[in-house]
Amino acid sequence: MRTETKKKKLPCLLAALFAAVLLFGGCNAGGNKNADDIIILYTNDVHCAIDEDIGYAGLVAYKKWCEQSTPYVTLVDCGDALQGDVIGTVSKGEYPAELMNYAGYDFAVLGNHEFGYGMEQLDKLMEVSGAQYLGCNLRYTGTGTSAFLSRLLPYKVVSYGEVKVGFVGVSTPESIVKSVPVYFCDENGNYVYDFYGGSGEELYGCVQENVDACLREGADRVVVLAHLGTDGSSSPFTSRELIANTKGIDAVLDGHSHSEISCDIIKNADGKNVLLSSTGTGLCNIGHLTITADGLRTGLIGTYPDKDSEMAGRIESMEERFEAELGKRVGVTEVALTTASDSGVRLIRNRETNLGDFCADAYRAVSGADIALVNGGGIRANLPAGEITYGDILGVHPYGNFLCVVRATGQEILDALEMASRFCLSSPNEGENAVGECGGFLQVSGLKYVIDTSVEPTVETDEMGNFLSCGNVRRVKDVMALGADGNYTALVPDKVYTVASHNYLIKQGGDGLNMFMDNALTLDEGMLDYEVLMTYLADALHGTVGDEYALPQGRIEVR
Repeated sequence: MRTETKKKKLPCLLAALFAAVLLFGGCNAGGNKNADDIIILYTNDVHCAIDEDIGYAGLVAYKKWCEQSTPYVTLVDCGDALQGDVIGTVSKGEYPAELMNYAGYDFAVLGNHEFGYGMEQLDKLMEVSGAQYLGCNLRYTGTGTSAFLSRLLPYKVVSYGEVKVGFVGVSTPESIVKSVPVYFCDENGNYVYDFYGGSGEELYGCVQENVDACLREGADRVVVLAHLGTDGSSSPFTSRELIANTKGIDAVLDGHSHSEISCDIIKNADGKNVLLSSTGTGLCNIGHLTITADGLRTGLIGTYPDKDSEMAGRIESMEERFEAELGKRVGVTEVALTTASDSGVRLIRNRETNLGDFCADAYRAVSGADIALVNGGGIRANLPAGEITYGDILGVHPYGNFLCVVRATGQEILDALEMASRFCLSSPNEGENAVGECGGFLQVSGLKYVIDTSVEPTVETDEMGNFLSCGNVRRVKDVMALGADGNYTALVPDKVYTVASHNYLIKQGGDGLNMFMDNALTLDEGMLDYEVLMTYLADALHGTVGDEYALPQGRIEVR
């Protein structure tokens, strides 16, 4: 989930100064600290940013510095480490998992994007992980057993000298709709995984049981490793609500909402203070929790000058392997899939193209939605006839947006089509130049319609270019929706359809297409956009794009 923009470096530097004062009393590196201190270093929502900001090389160097002062250093991750960039995609999470092993993670929790490669691959990743994955609120309700769940512990109590600390893992119940829902189902489409998400009380009760279990085992402190987030849209499953409705927890280290929280103090159900902290995203910060005889302190380290040379070398070697992976074949196309006309005029932003059909079909097929919409401005490169590589697919969809599915009325869909077609002209070009271009021009699947350019556009937008309204006379006409029986029928304005696209359009209102932003999501940030294309190519087309995509399929007629 990406709901907060990663902050620029200046706030990170300020956070580092704040953390230095908070944690070390202003001491410089190498200053005296109590050898009995327990230090918990934490990360969250790294999303494969292995060499950005502090990076894993900086994290390892900082960890080694902490280990000079106390033997009690533990490294944990609060989810969404293995998916989010191409280096994760090409290796199905194995490259970042390899680096996490060298970094020496002790515990990790499953973020919603850890499920993005499917349960079989998740089992493989957990099998090779040096970290113990924790999760108290995930259960399997199907027949037989779940392989990866057998590797998951609800909690773990660790002894640090005479002090015991209980670690409890919690994954967001939103994981089912914020990953790939089908992965949580059996072969008959029935859900067989559950996150105690029937209500907030169900989640709180589950966590409380495991906190109590830690206390019964003698834990002096209980730290919850959570992937819940603080966004109001995640209510009642936020970390703040969890704290307010439980007792016995000393600190919650959180992820999911990409929030930068150095230290918040939240009252629990007994009115006692609980610390809440979260590092942001992409290794902009390292979280540092210190447990001493006097209590607990948290803070964020926003910059660190040193890099571990061996980890830096591993990253460099891995990036070389990654570059080689980009050249590997993922399929073949028998026809050229293009954004342009035969004469080279860019059409993807004002006309239907065969590559636009391919992309939109991928979103609809992978998501199972009734309709798919893909903005032409997000389709950036052609696929020439012949071999298709990872790099080719990434060239088509380079932005790393996430697949989303929303429930929308036919009227909202009509408004989106009208907004997207408002600049379209009867001819797509003047000589060698495209005309009437709009990055928000929609390539579609599950729809067909006519754009009548003799009708002047009546769309009204605000000063920022966001859709406000449209007049009664419209240039988009004869809109037909594809039914399950393979036949087209008229789109019904007051009927609800499921619409697939990506977070840029659905959630962020990209290109001014803001009509879906407040609607109910049935899939919230599942797989990445280029993974959608690769999945469609592999699963639906069995690796080969055939003659059915030789030409645009007549979904959009411009008059």
